[in-house]
Amino acid sequence: MFLKTTLFMLLLSIPLLAKEPTVEQLFNVTTVKVQLQESAKMSKNYGYVKVNDANVYDITPRFGGYVEQLFGDKIYKKVKRGEPLAIVYSPEVLKAKEEYRNTLRYAKKHPNRAMLTSAKTKLQLLGISKREIQNIERGKYSNNTIIYSPINGYIFKKSINKGAAFQAKQNLFTLVNLDTVWVEVKLFQEQLANLKNIQKYTLNFKGLTQTYTTKKALLYPNLNPKIVTMTLRLELQNKQHKIFPGMYANVKSFEKSIKKLTLPATAVIRKNAKYYVFGVGEYEGEYEPIEVEVKVIDANTYEILSGLNAGDEVVNNALFMMDSDAQINGLY
Repeated sequence: MFLKTTLFMLLLSIPLLAKEPTVEQLFNVTTVKVQLQESAKMSKNYGYVKVNDANVYDITPRFGGYVEQLFGDKIYKKVKRGEPLAIVYSPEVLKAKEEYRNTLRYAKKHPNRAMLTSAKTKLQLLGISKREIQNIERGKYSNNTIIYSPINGYIFKKSINKGAAFQAKQNLFTLVNLDTVWVEVKLFQEQLANLKNIQKYTLNFKGLTQTYTTKKALLYPNLNPKIVTMTLRLELQNKQHKIFPGMYANVKSFEKSIKKLTLPATAVIRKNAKYYVFGVGEYEGEYEPIEVEVKVIDANTYEILSGLNAGDEVVNNALFMMDSDAQINGLY
């Protein structure tokens, strides 16, 4: 059975030769209060940056022709929405333009809305830009046709050169917008159970000081049998285009925060498979051993599961108290 320990009793138990240093140690007994802390479990993984499929655009004309001028002439060249990529000549488009121009002239003398609509629709179905159709309506006519960039982005693929011929349905350019990117993270099966508790993800990249945060995640519904992992896709905002496909990412996932009662590891001592702290007693210099249930958070901190409440005051150096009390009456 445990007994209360007081500084007075400890002083009586001190051998004469050791009296002075032990007294100094006793009067330096410090206490600490049980803290109610809010914390979140964190896990580390890695991932690789990939292009966001939703931001990929293929330039595939609905007509054949020849490249007269090429502005999108380099792979990975940055282009803006509405910027010309190429000037092309297409006999099919030229014929449709002439038909629309002649219909406009005819309609001035003999109004016929259905005929005008039919001629204009033919150009639209060929993928001719709105601005080029408007130029025809204003009398600005050209034998050539301009292919414009539909998005802000980079040229990731190019299959034509200046003077080249191309067929209808041929992919001339593949453009990629990097305003958002995907990061594919590898997860082991045992990590899947905690996915529903994840509140946010933070990502860091070598060479970049900024830490990126996201909540958008999608788990791919398949498993890689060779390395027994699943893939979690994160979506990141990348307006400044500092992140590029292929980059390596350190990923931290944080679960929903929970409140825990905590004490420093120095305030808890283990004896006979049980854990104890020394609580501050009713009188000054009085300390009482209290059995507690704990859980290790890290090397320096314990979570108190039972035996104490927030604000309770205990000795910060439990090992010293136990050694001193053992000198008195062999409590332990």
